[in-house]
Amino acid sequence: MSINWNDYNSKSSYDEYLTSDRKLRKEARVISKILNGYTSKDLARIERNCQSTISSRGINFKVYSADKKAAEEKKWPLDIIPRIILRSQWLKVRKGLIQRCKALNLFINDVYNDKKIFKDKVLPYELVFDSKNYLKQCDGFKPKRKIWSHISGIDLIRNIKGEFLVLEDNLRVPSGVSYMLENRMVMGEVFPELFTRYRVSSINQYCNRLYHCMVDAIPYKKNTPTMVVLTPGVYNSAYFEHSFLAQQMGVALVEGKDLYVEDDKVYVKTVKGGLRVDCIYRRIDDTFLDPKTFYKESLLGVAGLYKSYRKGNVGLINAPGSGVADDKVIYSYVPKIIKYYLDEEPKLNQVETYLCNNKKQRDHVIANLSKMIVKPADGSGGYGILVGPKATKSERDTYARKITHSPRNYIAQPLEILSTTPTLQGSSMEPRHQDLRPFILSSKEAYVTMGGLTRVALKKGSTIVNSSQGGGSKDTMVVED
Repeated sequence: MSINWNDYNSKSSYDEYLTSDRKLRKEARVISKILNGYTSKDLARIERNCQSTISSRGINFKVYSADKKAAEEKKWPLDIIPRIILRSQWLKVRKGLIQRCKALNLFINDVYNDKKIFKDKVLPYELVFDSKNYLKQCDGFKPKRKIWSHISGIDLIRNIKGEFLVLEDNLRVPSGVSYMLENRMVMGEVFPELFTRYRVSSINQYCNRLYHCMVDAIPYKKNTPTMVVLTPGVYNSAYFEHSFLAQQMGVALVEGKDLYVEDDKVYVKTVKGGLRVDCIYRRIDDTFLDPKTFYKESLLGVAGLYKSYRKGNVGLINAPGSGVADDKVIYSYVPKIIKYYLDEEPKLNQVETYLCNNKKQRDHVIANLSKMIVKPADGSGGYGILVGPKATKSERDTYARKITHSPRNYIAQPLEILSTTPTLQGSSMEPRHQDLRPFILSSKEAYVTMGGLTRVALKKGSTIVNSSQGGGSKDTMVVED
């Protein structure tokens, strides 16, 4: 398939294969040669093999209807043209991610303990304590090593200049790592030539690192620990991931009904009776974890779990309460948070953000809605977002009313043009916008995945990359320069 790059229109964004004067970037030269050696039929065959491998491995996810009552199981969408990032570029990003997670963990610990950042007037007190993610039940608690978010997913974009920017922080129960790992397994099987022609950094050690991160989170010494992954169950949209990670680590996958608490210790039911649990990787939202402490009606959690955790009788990752740093309003203060706790300048920049609870900024946002992206402060999954330039006047008016009615709940950002990568569309290549979610494990030492989960908007011109809203994915290859 001889690619005619002249037909490839990437002028309106930073394309990771082609420069603005239509020259191949250093990292794209090898794959361009590989693709030029293929016919359209060859690529169609690789694409078919990719789809059948995904089916045979059972790689899927669930999408819920708008009312969240019905779930449809879908096959995981993987595009066979990989995203390629130079190792030298990635190592700089990696330093920035480690710095960010370290500062955010110190911030969460301060929020629930000394509250110094508010006393020093770096951040307004009410922004945190009015947040839905702040849990007063966590006050006065310090987890081991003061690490609250052991597993973080930090969403990155590349702007029109090709600079990596942080788009948002996911510190509660970030998902997607299993799809990053499966994408690599599938690509290694169906497109092996990529891995013989490039020196690709491995991502295979993630599950081993996660296992040791769990061991390290146990508050006491235990030679052969019993650890579990706690899932809300088969109807959860990320259930595939829960079972994948449990299987890869060789630990049990359990639901709340499989666990019980006795004398403030947690046990898992087995045919031989209760077996004490030393660490839980929970994939259940904070408020559903323990009906005695949080939401009384929860059927997903374990009664007494939080008391056991506070007494140091079980490890829990991520710690309940981590969500205070997830809030998109707090995101706007992260550069100040890094400076305050680490006395360093941020190694990674982030997207300019307007806070709607500030009257001057709110007025600016409402006057410029046609140029802005507006997001709910505690939203996720791409839901509830207004993309101003693509919205109708009536949609913008509705949002203006929402912002005026509840200003603390909204932030706005100027529309950043996300970078693009060639994506297979039938028998041709077309640029599609993408983001990237690397995963950071915070433990005795920090570990960052080499690359991450690249999510790609499959619709032409779209910037909505979430799989639940029609986005796809790519293998992210970090390669030697």
